[in-house]
Amino acid sequence: MLRNFLQLLCDNDDINLFDEVCKALKELEMTPEQKESTAVLTYVEAPSDEQLAGIKSFIAKEFHNPDIKLEMVQDSSIKSGFVLKVGSKEYDWSEKARIDQLKSSIAKAVSAGKTTASEEGILSILEANIKDFELAVKDKEIGVVNWVGDGIANVDGIDHAFYGEIVVFDSGVKGMVQDVRRDEVGVILFGSDVTVKEGSKVARTGKMAGVPVGEGFLGRIVDALGSPIDDKGDIQADGYRPVECEAPGITERKSVSVPMETGLLSIDSMFPIGRGQRELIIGDRQTGKTAIATDTIINQKGKDVICIYVAIGQKASTIAKLVNTLKTAGAMDYTTIVSATAADPAPLQLYSTLCRYSHGRVFHA
Repeated sequence: MLRNFLQLLCDNDDINLFDEVCKALKELEMTPEQKESTAVLTYVEAPSDEQLAGIKSFIAKEFHNPDIKLEMVQDSSIKSGFVLKVGSKEYDWSEKARIDQLKSSIAKAVSAGKTTASEEGILSILEANIKDFELAVKDKEIGVVNWVGDGIANVDGIDHAFYGEIVVFDSGVKGMVQDVRRDEVGVILFGSDVTVKEGSKVARTGKMAGVPVGEGFLGRIVDALGSPIDDKGDIQADGYRPVECEAPGITERKSVSVPMETGLLSIDSMFPIGRGQRELIIGDRQTGKTAIATDTIINQKGKDVICIYVAIGQKASTIAKLVNTLKTAGAMDYTTIVSATAADPAPLQLYSTLCRYSHGRVFHA
């Protein structure tokens, strides 16, 4: 192959381009970070010669490029320490990162019920962990928003993001990669886009979009992301399942052999439904679609059936009425309600249609 390539260059009198071709081929094999010629070091107090030498040695070793130049930027907002950025990767050794990590530890302990959010509870966490505290420094792939609107953001710089990956904006809003293009990715937002602006930073998580699942969700009302919204405290999840995964093949699927009675004589006699079967309830507004679904759920009591009701685009008052009906009939013991109301962003309403399969697979397995 190489001989043929050299012959082609000679035949076209382009042998003088051989060095440029080799250089271009080498660049194609390099990662985006290895192609970078400049690294940015953010600091509060200028690093000593020894610290500077250590940082340069780290860059050369990590990115296999000893020729990367170091650009120095002073920024008092990081309080102390350093933040190193090479291409889309960022290493944060700042005091601000330490504070954020401690805040995250406190929030996790409170949400897990290990302590309270009171002053005494927070102090107990600090006393237990401050001596063993170690800053978790990981390379983070950071991108920048170049456009945002209607619940969608276009992001530059996260070159390795994959379809369906969860990303986190610097405002705390989460999103899911939905469109992977050559120079940017399109992200749907799972929250208000008011706090996401052009220039906002976006960090990859490397985590596929999914929801927490488990038997603890029975009898609970959650949003599309699996967070409880019924004021009954946190839910202990048994695992985490992606919202999109490969469907089993035709031969691997069980045949529909067990009937599922709805309790409505007209349906059970003329249009019998089996467990594992999909059935569309279609009709105009106020024609009784919700009533059919509600009656079917109530009729499953004592029949070893788990029910998942996904309310998309409905009013909060309508969902509250549904919950009251199911509680009165004792049906909430085997039912999970996933709510994405009309007030929620459109991406969350879309996401809720996918997460019902994740909850259902747990009990099916």
